[in-house]
Amino acid sequence: MSDHPFRRIFSPVMLALMLPAGAALADTPEVSLSGEGQVRYMPDSARLSFSINAEHPDADKALEQVRSTMEQWRDAIEDIRGELVDYSDASAHLYQRREPPRPVRDGNSQDEEPQTIAVASQTITFEIHDLDLLNPVLEKAQNLGMNYSLGQHQFFHSDEERLQRDALAAAIRNARERCRFAAAQLDMTCGEVKSLNLQSSGSGPVMMRMAEASAKADTVSEVGPREITATVQATFTME
Repeated sequence: MSDHPFRRIFSPVMLALMLPAGAALADTPEVSLSGEGQVRYMPDSARLSFSINAEHPDADKALEQVRSTMEQWRDAIEDIRGELVDYSDASAHLYQRREPPRPVRDGNSQDEEPQTIAVASQTITFEIHDLDLLNPVLEKAQNLGMNYSLGQHQFFHSDEERLQRDALAAAIRNARERCRFAAAQLDMTCGEVKSLNLQSSGSGPVMMRMAEASAKADTVSEVGPREITATVQATFTME
């Protein structure tokens, strides 16, 4: 055990002990300090979004390509459809893009007429609350040439509110421990809380391999731990 058991918890703290002077000595002294709590956890859920895209000079054919891929996707996920939470595939779009004219290759100095291309797309979104489903879902999408991207912000814990409360509770305990230590150095005791300000911050980065928006991308090989940090600013009476 370290010879300085309080060095770790006091190294970042800013401690202000307000002892009245002169005629105010009869007033109750106070100490203002900070406390910090951390909770590490592994994400168990993810929010996913996929898109099916097709281009063709004929809008009906572009739409048909999207419909065909959509039918294959629905067949592919039939056995896990019940585990895809908040599933939606109702977002569909169709627009036209005009391509610039290109020179004719037969030597004619005239340019081709601009060509109009129909672009059809459909977006699929859902959550998975079991990360064992992640790679199978990504592989199904890759096999159909669907587009997607995957980033750290899409991973979360299904009970993050409880984790935030746990971090805040640890921060409050840490502040109380620091108050007791400060009081002990002055032959006093830590009294009641006069004021308390709570703050919590988001998670740190996830260490993982990400599947980019490509049918040839790798699947995720690892999702690392994340962290919730909570900080409190507290004022205690000293007795």
